[in-house]
Amino acid sequence: MGERVTISYRGAAYELGRGKNSYGIWPAGAVGAPGAEPVERWPETPEGWNAAWYRFTRLETPGSIVAASSSSPGLAINASTGAATALLTIGILAGVIGLFPHYLAGRSLASEPVDLVPHVAYLAAWTLSAALILLGGARQRAGALLGVGTSAVTFGLFLSDMGWVVADGMHIMGAGVWFSLVGWLACAAGSVLACFLRAPATAGAPGSAGTPASAGAGGGLGRLSLPRGYEVVSAVLVILAGIGAAIAFAPAWDRYLVQSASGSQAITAGNAFSSPGWVIAGNLAVMIAFGLIVIVAALWRPLRLGAMLLAGAVIAMGVQAISALIQVGETTSPASLGIQQAQGVTISNGVTPAFWIYCILLVVLVVSCVWMLIMPAVPVTPTAVASVVKPAAPADWDTEVDDRASTEQLADAHLEADAHSEADANGHEPEAGKSAGIWS
Repeated sequence: MGERVTISYRGAAYELGRGKNSYGIWPAGAVGAPGAEPVERWPETPEGWNAAWYRFTRLETPGSIVAASSSSPGLAINASTGAATALLTIGILAGVIGLFPHYLAGRSLASEPVDLVPHVAYLAAWTLSAALILLGGARQRAGALLGVGTSAVTFGLFLSDMGWVVADGMHIMGAGVWFSLVGWLACAAGSVLACFLRAPATAGAPGSAGTPASAGAGGGLGRLSLPRGYEVVSAVLVILAGIGAAIAFAPAWDRYLVQSASGSQAITAGNAFSSPGWVIAGNLAVMIAFGLIVIVAALWRPLRLGAMLLAGAVIAMGVQAISALIQVGETTSPASLGIQQAQGVTISNGVTPAFWIYCILLVVLVVSCVWMLIMPAVPVTPTAVASVVKPAAPADWDTEVDDRASTEQLADAHLEADAHSEADANGHEPEAGKSAGIWS
């Protein structure tokens, strides 16, 4: 019976991995064949790994080295991941229940499409967040940031709802508010908790959690970094569009044309600063949170993780525009505009120019978010990877996978090295616990 081998990286002619108590380089495709032996071996120590990697990068064709992968990733469920997804699940269930009882002023969210659609969108974003966290590895971090982006913006929106309770009295507050608040709190807590989870330790995969190179909160959540090259233009565009959208959130969006026998009159409504004090505070919280998240997302590296943070915020803000368009199609009573004499009065609903400006800026952000997701990460260079990769601590062989490490473990090691190559290109020293991209 041959020795068990875990291949971590593959090139055009050779494969780098770990054998029994040693690191080695095997001819490509030789692992698993009877009597296959490595062409060279090194001791299973940090120095041994560095020497093996140095030799491997010089034997191989530049640009041909890729992380090994497995065809059966599976779910990455452990106690910490389970806690984060449990909180998100509880929050989602509470949010779903909160759609049906009375919310404010005796009306449920489910009975008002203008309110139902945004809340369903929040729950959908948190559901996607939980699913990605369950997948583990780089997807776990993507899901965490998606949930954080949604939670940060919706904090202000829920604060605005509570502002109406403070202004008009507790009697307008129904059970739906309590369920929705519990749902938001649980989802926000689960998303934040997932940001501080570290990927499980890898048996033999370089740069995995549990080693000095990967120590740190979030297990490679990412970092703030100044953009370079063409990224500068896109970052500036995203930041300007985000700040513009935050500002455009404040003016009145709703426009009503009131026609009667005495003439016609245009009335606007929905200005963020024409409401009671706590409602204004909630609206300000939305604007500030959205602006900050857009700035952080534009400067976040890996860029794809920044896109997920931005996506969470854009989902929460985008459904506000959808809600406004739904309201345009509804009937507006004269009494809701403070018109006492309703006889012979007709009201036409519309939106203001500020609303369309807001929509255009959101479209820019959506396109930018897609661009950030599909743009390739900075290529891994042998020099960059050789300077940051460290082997995992020795583990028992009965806990390992024959022939190759799991997708999650190898992807994390490869993505971490990718992040360090970006850091080198920016002129920074390599830091611990960084990763690049979300799907490798």
